[in-house]
Amino acid sequence: MADAFIDVEVVYAAVDRQCLLSVRVPNGCSVHDAVVRSGIAAQFPEANVLACPMGIFGKAVADPAGHVLEEGDRVEIYRPLIADPKEVRRMRAAKAAKSR
Repeated sequence: MADAFIDVEVVYAAVDRQCLLSVRVPNGCSVHDAVVRSGIAAQFPEANVLACPMGIFGKAVADPAGHVLEEGDRVEIYRPLIADPKEVRRMRAAKAAKSR
């Protein structure tokens, strides 16, 4: 008989701190439901973590409310980027080329 519950982790990293919570959720639980059940939103009231993009082990999930979790998954909540990494690299390369 399959377990009625599975263990997953929910992770969020703000600029100044990070949080990893182990959560026991019902089998068939979605990514979004696990984030809600973890209570992580209360630890980061300054961020709307439920509206942030989410993923599992570094791979974005297009539909967090519909994606079913498996035992041992790590749900990651992605905060918005402050700057576009490609643009930052371009600016750095231009600055380095100018200083030569």
